[in-house]
Amino acid sequence: MKISRKKFILLFLVSGFVFLFLYNVLIRGVVRGMPPNSESFLGSGSLTGWRSIVSTVLYPIKIVLIGPVAFLLNLPDPPPPMQGLGIAIYWSILALVIHYIIGKIWRKPA
Repeated sequence: MKISRKKFILLFLVSGFVFLFLYNVLIRGVVRGMPPNSESFLGSGSLTGWRSIVSTVLYPIKIVLIGPVAFLLNLPDPPPPMQGLGIAIYWSILALVIHYIIGKIWRKPA
């Protein structure tokens, strides 16, 4: 790949947090980056019309991005940066793995 690891991870983190924010604003109608503690990010309640379809299509992406760290969102009273920091660490590891795999595929001899 022609992109450095640091740049790829930064782009991945920014894209992930933008995804979280836009999902909460457009699908859930809540202007916040993380869902409140009482609500699960993976379950969206009863949505109607196009929101239900979009939520169903985005469900696999939510499982990969939030599934392994969903316990951080359900803690009773976590310090504010703990959720964001935990998600950022997980996404950084995920971005490193994706960068490595894409790099291996691109460098594969023909």
